[in-house]
Amino acid sequence: MANLKEKSVSLLSTTTVALNSNADTTIYTVPVGKRCILHSAILVVGADASTTTISIGQDTAETDFVAATHLDDLDLQYDSCVLQPLPVLDHVNCLKSYAAGTVIQAAVTNQAGGATNTLYLFGLLY
Repeated sequence: MANLKEKSVSLLSTTTVALNSNADTTIYTVPVGKRCILHSAILVVGADASTTTISIGQDTAETDFVAATHLDDLDLQYDSCVLQPLPVLDHVNCLKSYAAGTVIQAAVTNQAGGATNTLYLFGLLY
C-alpha cells in the first residue's frame, strides 16, 4: 500500500448538482492507477433546498459514502452543509476505499431545490 503518511485530503472535484429533479449526477471518477478515500463534501445551495434529499456513493449504490440526508435547513441562497459519514457508536468514521475507475455520484430525491448548487468533494488519492 502507498505511504499514506505523505498524502493529504484535497479537493477532488467541484460539480454543479441540480436539486430540482430526482437524478444521479456524476461528481468524480477515480483516476487510473489510483485508489480514493472520500473524506467529505460541502454543498452550497443556490436557492431554498426545501424537502430535497441527497446521498453520495459509488454508481448504483449512491449511499455507501453518505446516506440519504435531508436538506431542510438550507433555506437561503449560499447556505451550505458538510456531508460526511456519521461516526458509529465508538466515534470512528469508517471510510471506504474506492478502486480506479469507480464512478462517484450524488443522488437527489424528493427534489424541491434550485437547479444551480455547487458540490465540493474532498478526499485522499493514493
